[in-house]
Amino acid sequence: MRRNRDEIAKMRRAGRVVAEMHEVTRLAARPGVTTADLDKVAREVLERRHARSNFLGYHGFPAVICASPNDMIVHGIPGDYRLEEGDIISIDCGAIIEGYHGDAAYTMGIGEISSEAEKLLRVTEDSLRAGIDQMVEGRRLHDIGLAVQTVAEGAGYSVVREYVGHAIGTRMHEEPQVPNYWPGTPGPKLKEGMVFAVEPMVNAGGPETRTLPDGWGVVTADGRLSAHFEHTIVVTDDGPEVLTVPG
Repeated sequence: MRRNRDEIAKMRRAGRVVAEMHEVTRLAARPGVTTADLDKVAREVLERRHARSNFLGYHGFPAVICASPNDMIVHGIPGDYRLEEGDIISIDCGAIIEGYHGDAAYTMGIGEISSEAEKLLRVTEDSLRAGIDQMVEGRRLHDIGLAVQTVAEGAGYSVVREYVGHAIGTRMHEEPQVPNYWPGTPGPKLKEGMVFAVEPMVNAGGPETRTLPDGWGVVTADGRLSAHFEHTIVVTDDGPEVLTVPG
């Protein structure tokens, strides 16, 4: 679906709230802090900006952020896990303004991290940038995933297949999906006004995953590290515009 100027303006406002949630959680994330503490500071942003969470209550999810440390790929429930020096933590969150959604994620290190972890974070963020660069009118949707896959696998990593990006607008997850790999077909043409959440999940080891007993947290099957970066982006006449950035 193509969004008009007024709709995109609302999504831009929602995206700025998400960017602020990222900022405060980044500042708060340090050794000794729990993932529940990070959820608390993110909730304060939503309250201050008079925005709603699109995570809280989604299929029963109990928090406004997903907090996924180390080998956890996505969907970690904030709780009593206490961050330690050398951890990496992925924070995924969203916001709703006047019925329109923003959604974004990042992964960061806690204190000094290993060179392996540093490389994984850098490559995953680079793969997101490569995907965003494909969001030009006239190109194909699955060019995004091909670009992500090329960067990630070129560095010796693997791309998670079970969880993908998505269109976004008046709902957080809309069709079509945005794979982080080449699915074998080019997909629809990109047109001005289309908005997608692109979110590569890249594993240091194999792509296989397993879900924790809580039914939410998804971890790497081999126990190796995983990173996750995401932005909400609109296709414009001048190329891609990232909506989930500070104003």
